[in-house]
Amino acid sequence: MIRSLPRSNAYNWGFNLYIVLYFVFLFAPLVVTCVLAFNDSQFPSLPWKGFTVEWFTADLPGRVGIFNDSHNLDAIWVSAKTAFFVSILSTVVGTCAAFLFEQEEFPFKGALYFLMLAPLVVPGVILGISILLAATSAGAFVDNTLGVDIPILRPSFWLVVCGQFAFITTFVSLVVSARLKKFDPSLEEAALNLGASRVEVIWHITLKFLRPAIIGAGAVAFLMSFENFNTTLFLVGSETTLPINLYLQVRDGSTPVINAISFLLIVGTSLMAVANLYFGKKEEQQ
Repeated sequence: MIRSLPRSNAYNWGFNLYIVLYFVFLFAPLVVTCVLAFNDSQFPSLPWKGFTVEWFTADLPGRVGIFNDSHNLDAIWVSAKTAFFVSILSTVVGTCAAFLFEQEEFPFKGALYFLMLAPLVVPGVILGISILLAATSAGAFVDNTLGVDIPILRPSFWLVVCGQFAFITTFVSLVVSARLKKFDPSLEEAALNLGASRVEVIWHITLKFLRPAIIGAGAVAFLMSFENFNTTLFLVGSETTLPINLYLQVRDGSTPVINAISFLLIVGTSLMAVANLYFGKKEEQQ
């Protein structure tokens, strides 16, 4: 509907109701999870039996909080390590890919761009199975032929990093490319005419212009890696990530410590999103 045209009261009420229902549907599960993180019950569900913070701090025989749960803390650490390496690799390679596809003309550019987008189209389950089969087949071939065991070619921490890197890099490249399309090439030409080298131009002008997009894409890449489940499920080894660990706990039955972990993740990701938004706007204003 054209915004300048008059709207009836029924339309306004319907539109406002839609907005309210949409956000209730979106945030109600998160609110319930956060509330149940403080429920004094042995089960991660209703009914409400009183307020407690023991699911965060307790170290009792029948009740262990997240800050004393070594199993879940190890899983959080593995997820953080995985997300760190994936975000660094994805940001570097994705930024280089954005430069390649936006500034250079070369044979089969369209076909290669399509291949770069393919990991976003392929379901995560299929991607995980494909990477697992390819890695284990290559590992078995090298072992049988040369007698060399390559740890990265079997389910392990680094295979998870490679698997997540395969599709998160595409996302980073698209975000940086969108920002790069707004860049004025005449700025680079002016700097080159004033005697700057190509490296100096990229470092002081192009990358400075792209910095908000690079930082934002890196932060989102970290979060995507931290919470990834579908692809990681098939590639994980003895070091389980947090999503896999939570899945195993929910499947076998667990305590509200799962809600406590979810509460911390919701707060942490929200703070990271707010910080990214704040610093992104600050960079835009400079």
